[in-house]
Amino acid sequence: MHNLPRVSLILGVLLISTFSYSQNSKELTPGYYIVVGAYARTQEKVAQQYVEGLKGKGHIADYGYNPSRKFYLVYLKYFDNLKESLDAMKMTREMEAFTDAWVRVISGNIPPAKTSLSEEIKTESNSTILKADILQEKQPEGVEVVAEINEIEITDNPEIEQHPVMTLGNTEVFLSLFNAQNNRIVEGEVEVIDTDRAKLITKVKGNEYLILTDPKSKTGQLTLICDVFGYRKIQQEINYPLPLADTVKDFIDLMGTTLVINFNLVRYHRGDLITLFNVYFFNDAALMLPESKYELNSLLQLLQENLAYKIRLHGHTNGNYHGKIISIGEEKNFFSLIGSKQTTGSAMDLSFNRANVVKEYLVSNGIDPGRVTLKAWGGRRPLYDKNSANAKKNVRVVVEILED
Repeated sequence: MHNLPRVSLILGVLLISTFSYSQNSKELTPGYYIVVGAYARTQEKVAQQYVEGLKGKGHIADYGYNPSRKFYLVYLKYFDNLKESLDAMKMTREMEAFTDAWVRVISGNIPPAKTSLSEEIKTESNSTILKADILQEKQPEGVEVVAEINEIEITDNPEIEQHPVMTLGNTEVFLSLFNAQNNRIVEGEVEVIDTDRAKLITKVKGNEYLILTDPKSKTGQLTLICDVFGYRKIQQEINYPLPLADTVKDFIDLMGTTLVINFNLVRYHRGDLITLFNVYFFNDAALMLPESKYELNSLLQLLQENLAYKIRLHGHTNGNYHGKIISIGEEKNFFSLIGSKQTTGSAMDLSFNRANVVKEYLVSNGIDPGRVTLKAWGGRRPLYDKNSANAKKNVRVVVEILED
């Protein structure tokens, strides 16, 4: 479990409510979850037992499966908004049983909120009573709401640890990768750059809590670059020694003692050129290696989200070539040599076939073939000398956005 600094609260404790899934699936809906436990996929029964134990103590809890991380999460509450989830997490941690609660982000398209939650606060002498008048809780599509109304007596909050000077060395950061246009949490990494030396320090996952690395430079400036396929690159600057001064920037929020750095990602526009650097091909073949699937599916998602997109795929090879060309067979196996066919041809032919196999993959997943055109370049536009250590990078397919 991830430990974060405890946060002072005005009102005390969060009334926890949740929802139950349909009997067909326990896979978690995209959004933000207040999580109190994580279990391997072989330990579903243990997760169920923990949920039952929580319910036996009067809590509302449920569990679900996170396929990207391959484990079950026991959670108390679901949100479709990051700020609300972080605020709720801090309130949850004031309960003795959940001091290590954290927010787990499940990437994907977040279902729209239907209605709102209203809360009534009542104070009596030295205790605070929190009542929730739950009209209809915000929940994903197809979700049945289970709500309870409880009264909980709250004691004084424990003493809060405060640092004399707030730096990024003692402040946890949450890098929020989000597409506000379609209410989608985006998976991706952020490059952490030493600004003074223009040097890459590390790469970190987005939508995670972390401590950023100290550049130990004169200014202490860090540059954060988010370059996720399907979205325009975003670059943010932050001061390591004095991050509080940066909270006036519109992309930074201070949530208690957590610094949230927002990357509001924007989809590509007409005229943009994007290289599929993570789509790889077998030698002499217009067939892709299995590890190409992730970036291909990102391109597929781009086209599925906006039906106005039209693209051109540019195929490139490493140098001039004439020889055998291994192509996809009748079985349409895009990621294996099994069932393939062999012909001969030029570098121009090979580059065309490689662009075409990407198109065929998209079409096989429902994309109208009229939205994708092809251009073959052979080895006429190399990025590197054909005999250099980086020569393999000349073998590539580039996506050009024609219409958006």
